[in-house]
Amino acid sequence: MQIKIPAVYYRGGTSKGVFFKRSDLPEAAQNPGEARDKILLRVLGSPDPYGKQIDGLGNASSSTSKAVILDKSSKEGHDVDYLFGQVSIDKPFVDWSGNCGNLTAAVGAFAISNGLVYPGKIPSDGICTVYIWQKNISKTIIAHVPMKNGEVQETGDFELDGVTFPAAEVQIEFLDPADGEGSMFPTGNLVDELDVPGVGKLQATLINAGIPTVFVNAADIGYTGKELQDDINNSTEKLEFFEKIRAYGALKMGLIQDLGEAAIRQHTPKVAFVAPPQDYVSSSGKEVKADDIDLLVRALSMGKLHHAMMGTASVAIATAAAVPGTLVNLAAGGGEREAVRFGHPSGTLRVGAAAVLENGQWTAKKAVMSRSARIIMEGWVRVPEDCF
Repeated sequence: MQIKIPAVYYRGGTSKGVFFKRSDLPEAAQNPGEARDKILLRVLGSPDPYGKQIDGLGNASSSTSKAVILDKSSKEGHDVDYLFGQVSIDKPFVDWSGNCGNLTAAVGAFAISNGLVYPGKIPSDGICTVYIWQKNISKTIIAHVPMKNGEVQETGDFELDGVTFPAAEVQIEFLDPADGEGSMFPTGNLVDELDVPGVGKLQATLINAGIPTVFVNAADIGYTGKELQDDINNSTEKLEFFEKIRAYGALKMGLIQDLGEAAIRQHTPKVAFVAPPQDYVSSSGKEVKADDIDLLVRALSMGKLHHAMMGTASVAIATAAAVPGTLVNLAAGGGEREAVRFGHPSGTLRVGAAAVLENGQWTAKKAVMSRSARIIMEGWVRVPEDCF
């Protein structure tokens, strides 16, 4: 027999994921462990050796193989606890090591609609401010969710490159976005040298902000920064090249102790390459002019070039751009800045960040971006009762 689990299928930013209230999960899956991971894998249709996730809700990309578990917050001053799982497509594991910035756009809306926010703070019309405790990285996120006639407003005229249809704008603030308890620059340097066998010595900016990220210069690895998904994702050799850089970056950042650990920590760190602004044509055919952006950025997620830009990587980009001397800052022209507009495969995105130098160390105060979210389907998802 199959069991039914209440669930909501959301688009948040340029990602899609299956959302659950923790209390709605089978009892065995209400706490971390094998049962929870097995259920989420089955919901998304993983592991799938064909790489298609035909027998689940996943859409065969890292952007759409995601699960979110929400609960009324136990953290003082917060409304909702947000736990994110990046579900592997072809392997039997769920990576809990980081956040999803795109799906954050839907967390506040789900919390309001599912009784996780105190009713007295929800306006009938206007903006509902939802305080989110991001459990993966122990950070505070504030979502400003539009309301109309007592319900979350999802439709609107806010356009987000990488999403076909406009929707209502949700502003998100990531407070103290440095990931984890360590330094924002874990090596203490704004630019490090990575010695990657078979690749050579590369300059890299290693940053913990939004999500741990390894930035390299596009020109140093033979790219322009104008690449689209098919330029990289169709080549096993190119993907292995980036995975090697990512693994050595993770080692340098102290995220892993042995290179072999990188294979089971696919969600973090991300690897991205940057370049000064240039004209290019996005994946939708839209022309992006160099004058309209500060720099170009391409990033890989779960081993593939992302179709747009991960929300958490956008935080990393904005924070690194705010610190003079990083590779991201230099690609954007150098100097001090509080916001950056970058070009990605689907178009452009503007993200703001505030970074200050305190006691000789750079600290990120917050990063701000706009996203949107929409319920695609709600009801129950079914899984075989013996899958866990």
